[in-house]
Amino acid sequence: MNLYERYLLPHLIDYACGMSEVMKLRSQLVPQAQGEVLEIGIGTGLNLGFYDPARVNRIVGVDPAAQMQAMAQRRAAGIGIPVEMLALELGQIQAQDDRFDSIVCTFTLCSIPDVAAALEEMRRVLKPGGRLLFAEHGLAPDARVARWQGRLTPCWKPLAGGCHLDRDIPRLLKRAGFAIRELDSGYLKGPRPMTYVYRGWAEAG
Repeated sequence: MNLYERYLLPHLIDYACGMSEVMKLRSQLVPQAQGEVLEIGIGTGLNLGFYDPARVNRIVGVDPAAQMQAMAQRRAAGIGIPVEMLALELGQIQAQDDRFDSIVCTFTLCSIPDVAAALEEMRRVLKPGGRLLFAEHGLAPDARVARWQGRLTPCWKPLAGGCHLDRDIPRLLKRAGFAIRELDSGYLKGPRPMTYVYRGWAEAG
C-alpha cells in the first residue's frame, strides 16, 4: 500500500461517497435493514447513522481497507447498536450459512476484484427470506456514456481504490442467483460516466 492509498484515498472516498445525493440514497435504503446485518465495504462508516436501533440488533462490517476503520469506529460510537468491524475480504470471515437477516452493500461492488465470488458468498450467508439491500453505481444504459465508462475505467481504477465504472449490477446479481424484487436507477448530478446508480433489494432466488 502506497502513501496515497493509506492517507489520502480514505478521505477522498469519504468525501465523494458522502455527497448529498449519495447520502440521500443511503438514508432511503439503510433503514430497511433488520436483525443481524452484514455490511459489505463498511469503509468510513457513512451508513452507520442510518441504521434503525429498533430494527437492527448487530452489525458486522467487512472491509479489507483497514486504514478506513478509524473514521468508521468514530461513527459507530454513538448509534446504539453493537458494531464489529473486520479488516478482511468477505470470504475470510468464515460465517456460517444463512447467518444474516440483511446484507447492506452501498457503492462497493464497483471495487471488489472478484465480484462474482463475493456475491456468491453473500448469497450463502444470507438467510432465506433475507434481503440484500444495494445502492451501486455502474453501467449506464446510454451507449455513448457506456463507451466512455469503458474507456475511463483503466485510468480511474488506480485513482479510486479499484473502482470500475462499467459493471452491470443487475446482471451480476442475477448471475449470482439473486432475484431482484425492487430496482430503481438513474443518474445523479455530476459526470454521467460516474453517476449512473442502481438502488433496490434482492433475495436469494
